[in-house]
This record gives sequence, C-alpha cells and structure tokens, in this order.
Amino acid sequence: QVQPVESGGGLVQAGGSLRLSCSASGGTFSRSSMGWFRQAPGKEREYVAVINWSGDKIFYRQSVKGRFTISRNNFANTVDLQMDSLKTEDSGVYYCAADRASLKYSPPLSVGEYAYWGQGTQVTVAS
Repeated sequence: QVQPVESGGGLVQAGGSLRLSCSASGGTFSRSSMGWFRQAPGKEREYVAVINWSGDKIFYRQSVKGRFTISRNNFANTVDLQMDSLKTEDSGVYYCAADRASLKYSPPLSVGEYAYWGQGTQVTVAS
C-alpha cells in the first residue's frame, strides 16, 4: 500500500513554472505506476502524466506535452512533476496517485485504475 502526499502547488503567472513533488510512504512504491492527475472546478478529474514502476514508460496528456516532465526516484519514494510554460487552463487541484503495485510496463491512464490518492495541491495560473 502507498500513501501519497503532494507539495509544491501555488499561484504563478502564465508562462511561469512550478514543480510538484509527491512523497509516498509504503513498501510497494517501487512496484507501482504513479500518476499526476488534475481536476478543475466543475470538470472531471483527468490524467496529466503517468509513469510506470521502472520509469521507462511515460505518457503525457496531449495538452501538456513539451511543457511538463514527470520523473520518479524509487530510492527516495518520490515522483515529481515539473511544469513549465504554464497556461491558465492548467489551473486546478493536482493529485498524485499510485496503482496497486501492478508492475505493469504500460502505466494506466484512467482514474479508476489508481487505488491510492493524495489530498491534492492547488495550482493557480493567473493571466
């Protein structure tokens, strides 16, 4: 079981950068796909970036490709999301999530395949 805890959100001007960090307690982190998801008011939660257990398979949402970078450190039990060239439409609550230590090569994209969620961190991009 993994318990993610996010940090690093805040208010930034459009075009700026933020780095989100997720620290995950629990012994199964290194076997888990990890993902960053976001939810804007009135909208469904959506995936932003996901990474498999070994870090060699990554998917990005089309709208963030080339601007966001996900990375993980299995020794430190952390997964980070570097967000550059931020846009107002990137605003929302960002969540870190872990699947059930599936050891899948291809990390899942859907919310329902992630069992463990952090409390979320607010990202607000001002115009």
